[in-house]
Amino acid sequence: MSDIKTHPISRRSVLRQGSYSLALPLLSSFTGAASEVSDTNIPKRMIFMGGGYGFTGSYRDQGPKYDFYPAKAGKFSDIGFTKAMMPLKKHQNDITMVSNLTNLGANNPHGGSFGYLNAGAYRTHEQSVSCDQVAGATIGKNNRFTSLVLTSREPIPGGGAGHGAGYSLSHDTQGKSIPGIASPIQLYKTLFAQKGDSSEKLIARLKKRQSILDIVRINGSNMQHTLAREDQFKLEEYFESIRRIELAIQREGEWAEVPKAKAPFEVPNEGLSGIKEIKLMLDMLILALQTDMTRIGTYRLPVCSLISDISIPSTPHQLSHYGSDPAKQAQSQQRDTKIMEIYSWFIDRLKETKDQDNHRLFDSCIVNYGSNLRTGHGTRNIPTILTGGGAKGITHGHHVILPEEDTSLANYWLTLLQQAGVKTSRFHYSTDIIPELLT
Repeated sequence: MSDIKTHPISRRSVLRQGSYSLALPLLSSFTGAASEVSDTNIPKRMIFMGGGYGFTGSYRDQGPKYDFYPAKAGKFSDIGFTKAMMPLKKHQNDITMVSNLTNLGANNPHGGSFGYLNAGAYRTHEQSVSCDQVAGATIGKNNRFTSLVLTSREPIPGGGAGHGAGYSLSHDTQGKSIPGIASPIQLYKTLFAQKGDSSEKLIARLKKRQSILDIVRINGSNMQHTLAREDQFKLEEYFESIRRIELAIQREGEWAEVPKAKAPFEVPNEGLSGIKEIKLMLDMLILALQTDMTRIGTYRLPVCSLISDISIPSTPHQLSHYGSDPAKQAQSQQRDTKIMEIYSWFIDRLKETKDQDNHRLFDSCIVNYGSNLRTGHGTRNIPTILTGGGAKGITHGHHVILPEEDTSLANYWLTLLQQAGVKTSRFHYSTDIIPELLT
């Protein structure tokens, strides 16, 4: 059995971790003198949000009475906002919308989330790791969680909700969808200390899990030589999955002696859903970023419970077929507006929250909201709304229409990764950044 190792943490790190339980109740209202830490030492943080289907816009040859997307390029202060984007107006100098991006590796008209962060599969490129995991392996490698992968519980398959296949927005190095944290209770228990927790109990649990994996590996190895080539390949994939679990166990062991933060509120209600669920998940993500438990987060937002919460009687898929039906168009617009209200609220929360060094959390974050689908089931010129002060080279306050249609989404992710400080000149098949976004 592999040994579960603990990780030597510096005295400063232990003191900072230990102070979380005292600081958490006051996290959103820190006061006092600014830290002496310079701007160059402020950590970069990345947040990726996906909402399944895109927004209401031109539908085949019968356009609706309005379009979510601005018709012109330019500064938002000059070109204004469309009706459904109005909730973002107060943040007009801090957001960037990019048009003419297309995920060249995604062609599923129901898959707004699957393959979004790893640019799908295109040409000789096989589906591989998502950009959030690339960032997590670099700028997030020294945190308790290299990344937090959040998802949702949908009462119908992900395709009907507009997300497509997979468990979350994130993919591992083998291109496999990563199961996400699907409820506020699960996230609560992941982040915060639970009654009766101790490093000894945790290490004992980790060793038990490792023992089970060892037995599985031995049994699988005995079978390997008797299998056909195709089955051997499948078994190798299985072993790779075991290896990923072992790495996760090892990482938990490294942090076993560093206590988790004390929860600043009681366990969430089991039945929480819709807008309240979304906001609580995002609030806990902010806590994790603020206390430096992680620097990378993804969230595949619930769709079904959101539209139910705002009294829309249609399913997400029915709503995507609004066509020229005025009633359905109005419902689709209502959904668009609510999503932008949530996004605007999240920006507010990032701006009012200070990190451990008394800097606004917003100023160190790169936040993206988007989908593989533009409107209805269109897979070209997809929505991309960027905010946060962490990308110092990005021009904010603009709607940018790229000069070339179907510019690769992979170029966009490469641009953001470089802005986050990830030292790479390539993201999968892309070696080009988007200069139009840079100051």
